[in-house]
Amino acid sequence: MPIRLSTKAKNAKPPVPQRRMPAAERRDVIEKAATELFSERGYHAASIDEIARRSGVSPPVLYDHFESKQDLYRRLLERHFAELRQVWRDNLPGSEPAEQRVAHAVDAWFAYIETHPFAGRMLFRDTTGDPTIAAMHEQVAAESRAEILPMLAGEPGADGSAGRLSGVGLEMAWIVVRGVLQGLAMWWNEHPDVPREEVVATVMGSLWVGFERLSEGEAWRPDSIRRGGFGERG
Repeated sequence: MPIRLSTKAKNAKPPVPQRRMPAAERRDVIEKAATELFSERGYHAASIDEIARRSGVSPPVLYDHFESKQDLYRRLLERHFAELRQVWRDNLPGSEPAEQRVAHAVDAWFAYIETHPFAGRMLFRDTTGDPTIAAMHEQVAAESRAEILPMLAGEPGADGSAGRLSGVGLEMAWIVVRGVLQGLAMWWNEHPDVPREEVVATVMGSLWVGFERLSEGEAWRPDSIRRGGFGERG
């Protein structure tokens, strides 16, 4: 009796080999999963095993990309601070009036926070309680600040912000701006129903008026306190 070959076996196609994810793409997947987990749980509670699981890799594969959890954490700080610096570089320079450029830059900054909520939480709400990690965080933030200050120094009114203190005064002005942006970003994270346009308008209303007056040559002077008798209570 002749043997009939199975039609299914005859027409079966060879299995398609799985695409091997390029190293850069795999690294990006790991970084996104780690950012999410660090922002949710903090540094210590975020385990390498859980980061690997969310990334779809084994811990040994993760260690092929990052030497340690601390190395991964630092990389994420550097990445997200660099991306936020790029927002300023892409939106602040230009020939348009300063008010428009600053508003566009602030809007782009909050657009990044809106699309990268876990990055914002990780950068601005450190809950590690670990002095070593806190020091690393501050170091990376300081390095980022050092890169952005020269760009801000060229803006109208920067000389007025710096005043007699020169670079120190400009840095203090940036600390004020940073405090408003980061504080409002964390508030917005808890109130996501507020439109981004309203958040940007609040920033501009709080900060721009002062910088606009500086750009026109107006500046507050300490002697106004002394004339008013500030600090001379009996």
